[in-house]
Amino acid sequence: MAPPSGDNDAGNNDHLVQSDDPDHPANLIPSLCAKFWTLGWVTGTGGGASIREADLVYIAPSGVQKELMRPSDIYVLSLAAQAKSLDKRSRVYLRSPPQYKPSQCTPLFLAAFTKRRAGCCIHTHSHWAVLVTLILEKGGPGYDREFRINNIEQIKGFGRGFEKSGNLGYHDTLRIPVIENTAHEEDLTEFLEEAMDKYPDTYAVLVRRHGVYVWGENVHKAKTQCESLDYLFQLAVEMKRLNLPWMTDIEPTVPT
Repeated sequence: MAPPSGDNDAGNNDHLVQSDDPDHPANLIPSLCAKFWTLGWVTGTGGGASIREADLVYIAPSGVQKELMRPSDIYVLSLAAQAKSLDKRSRVYLRSPPQYKPSQCTPLFLAAFTKRRAGCCIHTHSHWAVLVTLILEKGGPGYDREFRINNIEQIKGFGRGFEKSGNLGYHDTLRIPVIENTAHEEDLTEFLEEAMDKYPDTYAVLVRRHGVYVWGENVHKAKTQCESLDYLFQLAVEMKRLNLPWMTDIEPTVPT
């Protein structure tokens, strides 16, 4: 008999989330989410994070207050087993906590792991991210599908793109695609994947009136890019209040 969530459970396997190593994914996800809660990124039970370690994917559950999450609350699944599943909406978990439901963010996290070989994906409900999508929406069709900003130092916090070396520079333009929200989070998956295909160098996708998904090669890079992006979103909102443009044409300053 299948568990109430409708997903398959291959057994308890509590050993997968038990470790004294603070950098073990089952310990790191609660630690990160507690930090994100202080930033207002995972208010209520919204938002979350997932870490991939080789074939294993560790995922924060649905319905838990993120600042109170424990390692025993973490779900674990196998990417290889998921790839073999004929029903992509049904997931085979190697380890499931008894008291929660799987996160509806799961297929979006998996998209970052399979299409970008990411090591970590973070989903926030940052109000700065939401405000940026609303500002873009006010611009009307043709101006509402992409966030662009250049000539800001914090842009250097982003890599140049998937399988590319180095980071963006001060004068480069950061482009983040925007997709429309859906009533059910997992229904965002195909739109997120389309945005990833259209923007092969992006490390993030904004969701209108909802939040943002950010990924990176590892936890450090995903966290750094998420923090840099939230800084830029806040800056963009303040710039808009002051009628300052996000895109500027500045001549590079070079030493004599």
